[in-house]
Amino acid sequence: MFFHIVQVFTIADPKLVCDYLCGSIVFFQTIKEIPQLTVNVLRSCIVNSGVIGSPVRPDERRRASKMSDQGQEKRYDPADTTLKFVNRPDDLDPLPDDEDQGLRAEMSCGHAVTPQSLTGWCRSLVDQGQFKFKCPALKEGTTQKCNQEWPYQEVRRLAVLTAEEMEYFEENLARLAAATYFEYKTCPGCKTYVERKDLTNLNVVCLVCQAENKSCQFCWQCLKSWKGRAPRSDRCDNDGCTNIELQLLLNCKLTNLREVLGAQAVPSIRACPTCGQKVEHNKAGCKNVICPRCQKEFCFVCLKLTPVCLKSSSYYKPCSAGVAPRQTSIPVWRRA
Repeated sequence: MFFHIVQVFTIADPKLVCDYLCGSIVFFQTIKEIPQLTVNVLRSCIVNSGVIGSPVRPDERRRASKMSDQGQEKRYDPADTTLKFVNRPDDLDPLPDDEDQGLRAEMSCGHAVTPQSLTGWCRSLVDQGQFKFKCPALKEGTTQKCNQEWPYQEVRRLAVLTAEEMEYFEENLARLAAATYFEYKTCPGCKTYVERKDLTNLNVVCLVCQAENKSCQFCWQCLKSWKGRAPRSDRCDNDGCTNIELQLLLNCKLTNLREVLGAQAVPSIRACPTCGQKVEHNKAGCKNVICPRCQKEFCFVCLKLTPVCLKSSSYYKPCSAGVAPRQTSIPVWRRA
């Protein structure tokens, strides 16, 4: 479901974005500077509505500011009755450099952490472009990762984030969410940021230019005034209007996945079959990859989603459909 303010300025998928961030739909009141406004709105949701949780408590913010000012080492308060302390090793760092880890607290998934290990793990995820925090510890008695998602509110409290760390996490979480769910380009006429209503149509009408009786149609691909018939999904009639990302897929080198049977002469760059994100394989391990954008797992060889591929194959065996050729189109992410 999409909620439209005007023809091309939309709120992208409130179910995936706003429900995740604050449980409510935010409508932009201005068109100018929408990308930064998007970041600010999402960050406000994170800070004030508590991403899947309650807002930052005043005592929590004061404690963070005090720690930042005094440069204190992060430790749990033994008198904090809102935390469940456990007497077992840190599941995120089972072999610490020293024996004195201080108190360990239990996350909602049941695994034990210290402020240092939790901060380090979550920061590494953000640095890799992830804005959802998932537990990397192994389930007891298995080799399977826990993978339970932790809400930011929980991470913020149990990582005992300083004021500077809160600033870092909240700003970057908002930017990563905006980059994932919103796609903007600048109108070549009025320089207004525009988001498409129809993701399959390159012909875009800028309502700001239209309201000012100016030329208002431009090409989403080459960002020049529109030429030729419309709608079109491949190109307009301007010279040099080509899809650079598609050319990358069509002309990429071939590679071999050395640990997978029958995975020779595989295109080295793939577009995720769900959202179109460009992905490369590191040539090690199994043939499946997880898209960093939509988090869907798919087979790099046959381009089927992993559950479908595994019905007739396995992680290291040839795909029943063989190697999919170079892609000639980029999938459009149907978020609704």
